[in-house]
Amino acid sequence: MEDVLSAREALLEALLDTDREAARLVMESACRSAGPSDALDYLVTPVLERIGNRWEAGELALAQVYMSGRICEELIERLLPSKGGNGAGSEPRVAIGVLEDHHALGKRMVLSVLRAGGIPVRDYGCGLRVEELVERSRADGTVVLLVSALMLRSALRIKDLVVALRAAGLPAKVVVGGAPFVLDRRLAEEVGADAVGYSASDAVAIVRRLLGGES
Repeated sequence: MEDVLSAREALLEALLDTDREAARLVMESACRSAGPSDALDYLVTPVLERIGNRWEAGELALAQVYMSGRICEELIERLLPSKGGNGAGSEPRVAIGVLEDHHALGKRMVLSVLRAGGIPVRDYGCGLRVEELVERSRADGTVVLLVSALMLRSALRIKDLVVALRAAGLPAKVVVGGAPFVLDRRLAEEVGADAVGYSASDAVAIVRRLLGGES
């Protein structure tokens, strides 16, 4: 436990100093000792949560929060290389997007974990409306749609998405994740989601189960 706390403090300091090299060394060490997916859960996520909390308390500037997220995104891409690609020649039936919000880090982490696990995924991006997600799911024949939401308002809109998908006769299973679902464990059921992930590493098992073990 002491090693974990030390790693978190080291990563926190590196991110707030915008020191990419120091952050890379900490994350690479964590990946070697625990594996990339576990390292995201016990190291990156808690540190970014601390940074977000300190910003809300007025202790950090928004620029520090932004740069911390950007550095982590870059390092996640490097440490969790894709095995499955983004659809070129692989015809992924899994897609991910952020409903209404423009906060991409959670999506980026899940996307990287899925690709590292050999699951091809289409990235629909951020700030999406319900209608956009429905139309893209229709066009791509999406079977599993992962939806990330940071704000409660956006999380509640997922109920409209589920209703719209069913009304359109689309088969996509909806997997939800994000802070509102962690804070309220009943919320996923309330919005009609087929599954919920509480951490990035949950995604691979959930998607494989929903695909019937085909991936």
